[in-house]
Amino acid sequence: MCAEYTTFGLAPAMRAGGVLTDGGYQVHRDFVDFIVDGRPLLFRLSDLDAVSPLASDVPPAIFTAQVRSLLLESPAPLPGGRYVVYGCPECEDLACGAVTAVIQGDGEDVVWRDFAWQTGEHADLELNGYHGIGPFRFRGAEYRAALSALLNGSAADTRRRVLLIGARVAALARLAAALRTIGVGADIAHDADNVPADELRGYGAVAFAPGTGERERAAVRRAFTHAGVPVACVDGLAPIVPLLVAQIEHALDRSPLEQRRLTGLTATGGEADVEVTSACRVTLTAYRLDRLSRTHTHEIFDGVLEPGRHRIALDAKAVRGRSFVVARTSGGVLVTAVADGGAH
Repeated sequence: MCAEYTTFGLAPAMRAGGVLTDGGYQVHRDFVDFIVDGRPLLFRLSDLDAVSPLASDVPPAIFTAQVRSLLLESPAPLPGGRYVVYGCPECEDLACGAVTAVIQGDGEDVVWRDFAWQTGEHADLELNGYHGIGPFRFRGAEYRAALSALLNGSAADTRRRVLLIGARVAALARLAAALRTIGVGADIAHDADNVPADELRGYGAVAFAPGTGERERAAVRRAFTHAGVPVACVDGLAPIVPLLVAQIEHALDRSPLEQRRLTGLTATGGEADVEVTSACRVTLTAYRLDRLSRTHTHEIFDGVLEPGRHRIALDAKAVRGRSFVVARTSGGVLVTAVADGGAH
């Protein structure tokens, strides 16, 4: 069994939701990730699309039970002392596959070992073991303090509601419907005047529809400032629902900057520059408004990128005129306008 100590911590994380190019939706999930030696454990699993059992949208009783289980206050849920570390973000059914590990006490310490991909009652370490991950030995006091913080209310808050500001109610209604479909609450208003501070605290972001005047934007920002409520503000780039959803998803990301996987995105008419901190699957989608304000969507790239900066060619037809690029991983999303409008 491992003798070296590994640091243990927790941090807010997100499985980014979104409107997909095929018309489908990807559900937004806020969860608490495990930070091992200062780095999200999920990042060691390449392009895995998964969430920890500590998700913010599960009932409080289930969330508490999950925490106490990881604290070893109840028997392991799977044979062999195994616990689910990451599961399917859509249904959390073991049949879809999950990352499991043996979690056990060793004196005052806690050890995580024998990580495996599991789809049934028993794990096959020979066939599906993550042989390059772990074992990890955590100091018991540090481990228990981090998890216990989730039970006493000192853990970071996640707010999954968005206030949409604008005059074109029909367009905002379409955006609100898309956000609700992926699991993000949305309310529509012309302004935030006379809204009680307690109500404003429920919002994680404010999104201004394209065309909203600067005076209206400033008034809304002042309302949140006077209420003492820090909130992320999103200036809508264009009246394109998937693009606005991506902007809002980025604004709702509460994970620490140094622990994000997708960290950079710029685009010119000829190429996109993408930066990632660990190996992961990245998709790039271009959105273009033509002269009649019709939206055109083009899938640019879908593949696994290694850590570092990558230049990806853009199809000139996809980014001519007023164009935007969305980069997406399972844990985050970035949006940028194409510099100089691309080719004409």
